[in-house]
Amino acid sequence: MNEEQDNNQPVSRQRRRFLVGSAQSGAAALFLSPLGNLVAAAPLKPDSSEDIVSDARTPQSMALEVNGKPHSLRLDTRMTLLDALREEIGLTGTKKGCDHGQCGACTVLVDGRRELSCLTLAVAAQGREIQTIEGLANSDGELHPMQQAFIEHDAFQCGYCTPGQILSAIGCVREGHADTPESIREFMSGNLCRCAAYPNIVAAVTQVRQAMEE
Repeated sequence: MNEEQDNNQPVSRQRRRFLVGSAQSGAAALFLSPLGNLVAAAPLKPDSSEDIVSDARTPQSMALEVNGKPHSLRLDTRMTLLDALREEIGLTGTKKGCDHGQCGACTVLVDGRRELSCLTLAVAAQGREIQTIEGLANSDGELHPMQQAFIEHDAFQCGYCTPGQILSAIGCVREGHADTPESIREFMSGNLCRCAAYPNIVAAVTQVRQAMEE
């Protein structure tokens, strides 16, 4: 019987054919032992794709250079750079906001450029220079000019987004996108401030741009 003829059969007959086929498939998983007992067939061996998933979850050795210091770690290859910084290295200045790359609170500098650490795998950051908010100030405690400018212009209130804002601002200046207030707003639009301190942030970036370019 071809497919067209089968589709024209009454629903009751099609249902009966389906139930019979299901029963036959289930019976295929059973067999009679030499003693005549009904024994379940051995489960199928997991395919190679499941083996790959299992291997991916095994912690791997990797090295990260953060704020000029090397860190030897054993991490799940699926761990983000954000989680590695906060949970494994203990640098909690980098904040977890949306965890979907939409708020900018987790911004860090990687090889001098802005990156969202919640969207970057730690394993992909190996061999690169990672800078977090903890690494900006000098060893004697002197603040980075951008940190100082944020204080002088009162460019933060609750402070949760501030580490990402400051690092993004430094990256914005280095990338040459801080020439005008309009350009600063556009190229820092990925960093959200729930307290709406945007005018003061723009003022701080404008002040530091001249110092960084000298």
